[in-house]
Amino acid sequence: MAKNEAASGTVKVRLVKGLRGSQAKHRLSVKALGLNKLNDVRELKDSPQVRGLINKVHYLVRVEE
Repeated sequence: MAKNEAASGTVKVRLVKGLRGSQAKHRLSVKALGLNKLNDVRELKDSPQVRGLINKVHYLVRVEE
């Protein structure tokens, strides 16, 4: 059960669009999420800070909860 509780407090983020042509601040936000290449996936702690970064670059990433 501890595994399910830990999984509910995380969010998976996948980079689905390239960074070419995007704003510099948005590129920095993607880097802050730990995403470097196309189709990179990171499992991050679900927090307001992470959600804010995801909302800023919503057109570049996909959330897989």
